[in-house]
Amino acid sequence: MKILTETDNKYKEIELHVCSNALTDEVRAVVGELHEIYDYNIPGTDEKGNKRMIRRTEILSAYSEGQRVIVLTGDGRYAVQKKLYELEHELGDANFIRISKSEIINIHKIKSLDMSITGTIRLVLKTGYETYVSRRNVAKIKEKLTKERPEGKA
Repeated sequence: MKILTETDNKYKEIELHVCSNALTDEVRAVVGELHEIYDYNIPGTDEKGNKRMIRRTEILSAYSEGQRVIVLTGDGRYAVQKKLYELEHELGDANFIRISKSEIINIHKIKSLDMSITGTIRLVLKTGYETYVSRRNVAKIKEKLTKERPEGKA
């Protein structure tokens, strides 16, 4: 893979070009990562009423709590003005997966899985946050995690 940088006054903003002879999985992954970094921000409000923009890459989990949706990041919890299904749709399924009726998680933020409990999976995220995969979603998350594993690694 080549990475080129060009500086010219004709550019008024940063442009990123991904060039290839075919639309491979690697190209899709690179473009997906670029979109993840630059495209999606969601406004959230913390418990003190402070507002901030949350980047997609910061999101560990999003879940329903009463009548509101909470987004969990490494530095706190933020209420967002979206329904969980809207947030799930906007985040896309590249890095996020529904683990229960009321929660979606970022699969790249998973630290460990505990499958010792019959029929369920306990997920521990990198921040220490623990949650559970509902039984109806166990097969789906196993399939997703198997696809995410790099080739040649067990």
